[in-house]
Formats: sequence, structure tokens, C-alpha cells
Amino acid sequence: MPLSALTIHRRNADISPALRNAALPEVLKRVYANRGIQNPAELSLTLDQLLPPQQLKGVTEAAELLADAIEGDARVLIVGDFDADGATSCAMAVSVLRQMGLREVAYLVPNRFEFGYGLTPEIVELAAAQTPDLIVTVDNGISSIEGVAAARALGISVLVTDHHLPGASLPEAEVIVNPNQPDCAFSSKSLAGVGVMFYVLTALRVALRQRGWFDHEGIAEPNLGDALDLVALGTVADVVPLDRNNRILVAAGLARIRSGRARPGIEALFEVAGRDHRQATASDLGFIVGPRLNAAGRLDDMSIGIECLLAESSMAARERAETLHQLNRERRDIEQSMQTDALKQLDDLELDATNVPFALTLYESDWHQGVIGILASRIRERVHRPTVVFADAGDGLLKGSGRSIVGLHLRDALDRVATCHPGLVEKFGGHAMAAGLTLAKSDLEAFRAALNSVVAEMLHDVPPVAIQDSDGELAPSDFGVQLAEQLVRGGPWGQHFPEPIFDGVFAVRRHRIVGEKHLKMTLSVDAADVEAIAFNIDVEEWLKEPLDHIRALYRLDINEFRGDRSAQLVIESFWRPES
Repeated sequence: MPLSALTIHRRNADISPALRNAALPEVLKRVYANRGIQNPAELSLTLDQLLPPQQLKGVTEAAELLADAIEGDARVLIVGDFDADGATSCAMAVSVLRQMGLREVAYLVPNRFEFGYGLTPEIVELAAAQTPDLIVTVDNGISSIEGVAAARALGISVLVTDHHLPGASLPEAEVIVNPNQPDCAFSSKSLAGVGVMFYVLTALRVALRQRGWFDHEGIAEPNLGDALDLVALGTVADVVPLDRNNRILVAAGLARIRSGRARPGIEALFEVAGRDHRQATASDLGFIVGPRLNAAGRLDDMSIGIECLLAESSMAARERAETLHQLNRERRDIEQSMQTDALKQLDDLELDATNVPFALTLYESDWHQGVIGILASRIRERVHRPTVVFADAGDGLLKGSGRSIVGLHLRDALDRVATCHPGLVEKFGGHAMAAGLTLAKSDLEAFRAALNSVVAEMLHDVPPVAIQDSDGELAPSDFGVQLAEQLVRGGPWGQHFPEPIFDGVFAVRRHRIVGEKHLKMTLSVDAADVEAIAFNIDVEEWLKEPLDHIRALYRLDINEFRGDRSAQLVIESFWRPES
């Protein structure tokens, strides 16, 4: 199965006069300009520059509802989601509400294999056994029309806090807080679920202060800065765009983690992964900590992850982090097996560069529901096509998870399929780059054809081409620790504010395989040598025909070994240079 063609697009934005005059390395000026920064003031990420909570529609009413619950000694149940955003949202809500004096607060996370996503009527029935007065959804609820109705029919009030795109109708909850709901003036529409809950708790603290609650009860006002480690983790792990408001939140959370002020659970997750939290980056949250937390929801029960984040002692946190670490290992093994199956399917299709469907739909009867989203991402990366992967859900149903490409809104594509083929899709939801759905197993082939047709129409019958943005070339004099450190500190980097990546042509002076599937190289350009590493390569293919020159996309990083620090290129992809 050939990989899709890769086209390099060198970003080349004009550097504004204000940015040109800033006391920054020239490379960093170029990088910032390529990400839309025009004024150096935009790089200031202090907490006093956060958007005010009052812009969020419903936040004042939500604060009053929660304040009434606290003063009235109500029983509150947090209903979360089974991913890292949901887990951090849930842990933050439970811990901060307890600090604010709420005595009866518990949480419930739907098991993805039994109940699926969101506040469904089945989850309400389960929740009712705990006799809550108020249900608070975190990172879900905006599409839970039936679930909210079921709760209210039982006399349970509902506060919805969410960030997902709403449908045509909204649930009839007491209050909804979601920056993407109609008529919400909050200018950052990219808040993660944990960010929404952070704003609600900020408004709640103000409401309780105005009521004199803290003084009357002799309770110290919680420092919400203590929750920013959770906000940073959930925001990065959910891969929401890092607009300036989100970068402020993530930067503040990373500062707490690096300074040793993170909660025991987050420090334990760094520890079991063999990483130093004092050197934490946004990339570590997304690729090291987040996957270990997500492993609980993918393979078992996200309550393990939430309890890790709620742990008050290092010992308790470490025990739960070890469990999450082991679950993540199991997840990787399952993923590798599924990926082998998927690549075999693609080989059997005998696809080539001129014969790749506009959308791929894959299914095996023994694939794991909790891992199909990761597999969809892996296949999407290989073939640069929207990809939906299905697993059996029982009762003749399939559950699917899809990942898309830039320029194709996946939820809109599913909506068009459902509109053009009534009854084909049982239910669906999601956003531009990721979505989930359920359909009858007997309808798989019909869905495959319908999705391919819809995507072809949305792309105007023009096959998509993988385009990799680059910040251009680095000069040999740039291959040093100083610039590498400046690039790391220049973030936080993430979705829609990507980590700097460069490209160039190099001679391969030396090479060897390390760790079974990683390629260590000494590269040369203009008589200057630099060390480089490419992870998870096709070793068999490389050994068959090693290259003496490569064109590479790379990040400038720091390699630490036995106390020595040196510059290193981390190769994202490489290929034979054009003649």
C-alpha cells in the first residue's frame, strides 16, 4: 500500500514591523509570523489577559445555580466523559466544589462499552440511584435532549457544561454553558470542556464571595490557579485549537507543573512514563500523559483515571498511575495488532496512487471499540483520506470512529449521509476532524458507498493531496542548543499553533538502527554535522536500500544523555531528494 504523495508548503508570512523590532531570534520571528502573530504583545500569556467569564452565555446563571446547591446542601452528581478532557473536567469539578463547601458531590462516567457517550436516559436511570438534586455534565450534554428530559421528569435539575457543536435543537436544561451555543459572545470558541468548567467555577467563586459564603462558613477561598494543571492537560489532550486564550491557560498550567506544584496524580503520570515533570512541554501532555489517562476510558473504566487525578497523596497517585501505565501498554499492543489487520485490508484492495477512495471505511469483527479512533488516525495519516473504523457493538450494531483531513468537515459529511439516506445512520456526533457514529452491521457496505460519494462531492471530485507546512530551512549555525531551547520556550505549541518544523536536504554520513525500529543518523549540510533520529521507521525497507542523501522534515530538539545536552534533529518524515 503506497503512502499518499507529500507536498511541502513553506510558510512565508510577512513579518510585521513590530515583530521585526522585537528582541527575538530571527528564526522565532519567522515562526511567529507564520502563525499569524503580528504584535509581540500577543506573545504575553499572563492570566490577567484571559477573556472574562461574563462573556460566556449562561455562566452567571450557572454560578447562581451551583451557589444555591452549595448553600442548600444539595446532592450534586457530575456526569463526565471517558476521555482525558472529560476526566480532567470531572476531577476539577469534584475537587473544587468540595473546597467550596459542597459536602455531597460525586461523579459518574458512562462506560463507553455499555452506555456510549453523554447523558443518555440510561445514564439518568443509573444516576437516579444516587438521588441527586442536580446533575452537572462536563464535556458533554449539548446533544443530550432525551437524557435531560428524562432527568427533569424525575425532578432532577441539569446544568450542561460542554464545548461540542450543538445540533438544531438544544436540551431543556436549567442552564447551558457552551461557547458554541447560539448567541454566545465568548470570542474563544475553542475552549475544551475543562476550560468551560474552569470558567464556571471562576464565576461560582465570585458568586459565593458576594453572598459572604466563605466568611460565614470560615472556608478559605480556593485558589483556582491550583486547577490549571488539569486545565492544561485536558486542553492539550483534547487537541482543541490553541488560540491565545487557550495558550494562556496551557502556559499557566505548564508553569505549575514545571515548578513542582502539580497535583500528585499528574506528577505520578510523568514519573511512570520516565519523564521529568520539571521539563514538561505541551507535547508531553499530548503524547505522554494524555494517552495514559485516556487508556482507562479506552480499555477499562475512566474512574481509574479520575481517581488518579483526585489522589491527595503521592503513594495513592503512583498506584493508580501504574495501573494507567499498564493499560496504555495493553492499548499499544492492541493498536499494533489492529493496524496490521488494517494494512492487510488496504493491501488486499490493491490500491495505488490513482486508485484510493475519497473516504476509507474499515471493519474487523474482533477490533476493540476503545482503540478504533486511534486506528482511524493512523490510517488517515498514511493515505490522507477521511477514515472511519468500525468495531462490533453487539445486537447487530457497529460503532464507528472517524478522523478527517483539513478541508473536510467530518460531522457535516455524516450529516449529509444521514440526510441523503434516511435510517442508514442510527446516530452520530462530533466535529470537523473527528466524529463517532452507530449503524446496523447489515448497512456497512451501503454506508461505505454513501460516505465515499458524499466526500467526493464535498471535495468537488478532486482527490486530496497531503500538504505538510514547513517553516523553511535552518542554517547550519542554527543547529545548537540555544535555539532549540528558545523554540521550546516559545510555545506552548499545539493544534492550530503548531510546533516549529523545518525542512532541508542532508547527506547521511553515518546511520544505525537503535531500539529495534529507530534510525539514528549523523547528517551533514554545508560541511556542518548534526545528529538526528527518526522514530518508528520501516527498518526492513531502510536496510534494503539506505539513502546517502535525504530530504527531511524535522524539529530542532535537545538530546540529553548522561548529563550532556546537545542539539538533535527529530525527523518527522524523510525521502529521497528530487534529482
